[in-house]
Parts: sequence; structure tokens; C-alpha cells
Amino acid sequence: MCGRFAVTLPPDAMAQLFEAAPSNDLPEVPNYNVCPTNQIHVVMEDAGRRLVSMRWGFLPHWYKAPNGGPLLINARAETIAEKPAFKAACRERRCLIPCTGFYEWTKDENGNRLPWYIHPSQDSALVFAGVWQDWERDGQAFRTCAVVTCAANQAMSKIHHRMPVVLAPDNWAKWLGEEGRGAATLMTPAPEDALSFYRVDPAVNSNRAKGAELIAPL
Repeated sequence: MCGRFAVTLPPDAMAQLFEAAPSNDLPEVPNYNVCPTNQIHVVMEDAGRRLVSMRWGFLPHWYKAPNGGPLLINARAETIAEKPAFKAACRERRCLIPCTGFYEWTKDENGNRLPWYIHPSQDSALVFAGVWQDWERDGQAFRTCAVVTCAANQAMSKIHHRMPVVLAPDNWAKWLGEEGRGAATLMTPAPEDALSFYRVDPAVNSNRAKGAELIAPL
């Protein structure tokens, strides 16, 4: 799964990387502790690529309030095409979610949560497959999204049995629907050598923690 991540690329660098027009309401960076319900950077296709801000936490149209059901920050690749919450978005509203790295946790023999920072082995950014949904009710309106996840590869399985679907640059256009069909074939684990990881300080266990020290090797 993916429950926290870090973003350090400036918006202009992200816009250049994706050849996307940036919105003027993008979240502040760097952010070393992006949490569910935060506004995050997302690349969507809308008569051209746009870099926009979305709420991380997908809201199906039938939710009567933002807290009207489970917090959907992840969408499982194995069931995304059938789940009522995600099936339309999987067909029509796919997006790219850039970050610098993400966190996952193991436990020690005493049950203490031990955080790990997972980052690209070579590239400067990770790009997750995502889906998005507009939600509006009673004067409230949100553009929301979720990260698509799949079974972990062998390397990541040492930490967690799930991982985000990581998209290589030559697959961005296909996931966004710019190159016709075939997006379903992309929902597979990243190559074994694509990601590296190391332990970080448990300070990141708090969703209020901030600062570059959160991604410093322990």
C-alpha cells in the first residue's frame, strides 16, 4: 500500500518533467510527510497535460460527506476495474502522482512501528499510477484521487506485501490514455532493482512531523 510519501521537486520542475501546464494553487514543497487528505500534485489529461492539486483520498459520488465512508487512499489493481468506487475512474480518469519517495513500516519484536523510506534507485522522482474523481455536495467540492497498488515485488515484500504501481516515463502517456488502450497491462510490480530503501527515524510516525531529517538514513 502507500500511506505517506515525500515530495521535494519544485512545481516548475514537475511541470517541465511531465510537459504539463501548472495550476496556480499547487501545494507547497518540499513536503517530507504527505498524509492522507492532504492536497497533492497530480498530472491529469484535460485537452493536454495539466499539473493540478487534488485531495489524496478518493470520494465516490455517493458519499454524502467527505467522511461519509472509508478513506480510499489506495485502489487495488486486481479489483479496480470491478469495484463500484473505482471502475469508472479506471476507464476514464487516470492520472500520474509524482513523489520523491514513500514510507512503509515493519514491526520489531515488541510491536514498535519501524519506518522505511523507499525511493527510486536512479531517477529523481517516482511516478505512481492514480485515478481521480470530482465530488460535490452541499456546497462542498473536491477533486480527489487514489494511488493504484499491486502485489509487492520480491525486494519490497521484505517490508510490505503491497506496493504502489510505479510507472516508467515511457508508460505515462499510455496510463493517461494518450496512446489508446493497454493501461491495464501497466498495473504490475516495479522491476526488482527500481527501488531502494533504508530505515528512517520513527519521528515520521507522527503525521505532524516535518523537515528533511525525516528521510535521513537512520
